Amino acid sequence: MNSTSKAPFGSWHSSESHRLCLLICLHIAVLCLTLILVARYDRFAGSDPHVAHLFYPPAFHIFFDADRLHVVVPVIAVFACLSGLFVTARFSFGFFAGFYFYTMIFGYLWLNSFSDLSYNHGLARLSAMASLITFLLPALFVSSPLHQRFVLSTRAFDRMLMLIFLVGVVVVVLGAAYNFRLVALADIYQFRDQISAPKIVNYLVTIVSTVLLPFAFAGFLARKAYWWAVAVLLVLPFLYPVTLSKTAFFTPIWLVAMLLVSRLFEARVAVILSLFVPMFAGVMLFLTLGSKAGFFFHTIELRQITIPALAMDIYNDFFSRHDLTYFCQISFLKPIMRCPYQEQLSVLLEGQYGLGNYNASLFATEGIASVGPLWAPVVTFACGLVFALGNRLSSGLPPEFILISGAILPQILLNVPLSTTLLSHGMGLIFLLWYLTPRAISESDRSNAALRLDAQASQAGAEAVSES
Repeated sequence: MNSTSKAPFGSWHSSESHRLCLLICLHIAVLCLTLILVARYDRFAGSDPHVAHLFYPPAFHIFFDADRLHVVVPVIAVFACLSGLFVTARFSFGFFAGFYFYTMIFGYLWLNSFSDLSYNHGLARLSAMASLITFLLPALFVSSPLHQRFVLSTRAFDRMLMLIFLVGVVVVVLGAAYNFRLVALADIYQFRDQISAPKIVNYLVTIVSTVLLPFAFAGFLARKAYWWAVAVLLVLPFLYPVTLSKTAFFTPIWLVAMLLVSRLFEARVAVILSLFVPMFAGVMLFLTLGSKAGFFFHTIELRQITIPALAMDIYNDFFSRHDLTYFCQISFLKPIMRCPYQEQLSVLLEGQYGLGNYNASLFATEGIASVGPLWAPVVTFACGLVFALGNRLSSGLPPEFILISGAILPQILLNVPLSTTLLSHGMGLIFLLWYLTPRAISESDRSNAALRLDAQASQAGAEAVSES
């Protein structure tokens, strides 16, 4: 009886793992094609003046040489094996962010193999792979729940959602009082430097757009307060003319997309599809439409996929010849430390490479810039522990709720240091909100929890009988 009852579950689990593995392989294949097209963007784009000005690969030190495939293929093949970690791991916020980082490091290893920048490429490759492994081990596999000493009741949770929504509206109005400009998405960089507001307003706007309103949207959905969820979606677009940020522009679209994909697919598959689908669409559109799809290709393939990976190439090159920061770039540490740089790293690198204000992920900033490639894996392990804490604080919440409420953070983490994301973008705040959120948010969650308890009790009873 036991053997037959376990067989269907085992076969389902095996087929689910196979599907996940196949999807990751497709993701890797499209990623490689993406990086090839980005490196040859100027050739494929043609002479269209509206497209050619967007991006010139050699100026960004992005290259592809088919004669060097014998160098890159073994590196990529070995690194692709790490995708098995995502097949064996359960869904968590660390899984969500970790897969985005996996894609970024994969892109860096590819770019590293063709880079014209002068630093120790072999050491940097090994450091990048080791850094990802040390990050993923805690971020993927530490997720045991923390005991909730203080839990909101469902009524208090509803009131908190209303309060968050009202705070969001007030902050949007406050931000609009300082800056409100309707600008085409392609022209935002011409006006972004003109944005001026007190620091506290900038912080509030950032936290509201990245964490608070997405959390409220996910919470209203979980509580089946659909009109309130729609109200959040109606408020979010007003953050774009306030910030002139692509992230703010796409946030409501992204939240709806994550809602749909999380309803249709298992959470881990939804994470992979959230990167794979836009990337695949960009490649197909560019291959079929050419320069007519240039802006979409530039936004997804270059800005979302390639630029975060390229940052590691730039940071490795710069800090191979300059002093390390030893974390003095963190704003509250800078006044009490001796720091070799008075400017922000993004401004410093803009002056050196002319690629814009180049912020970067924790792998480049807390890792390469702070301690160098040799010690970077130690630092990324500590960063992984931060995500493990987030896993534990959110353990027991519905995966869909975590996916939607945290949907913007992986995008931010690809381009912003962890210290900044925790404080200025509110990742530390959402950890707290997850901890306070009642685990049985809806009636269906309470039913599922009761079923899980019944199943655990039945399993314990069966084991007691078999032992006797």
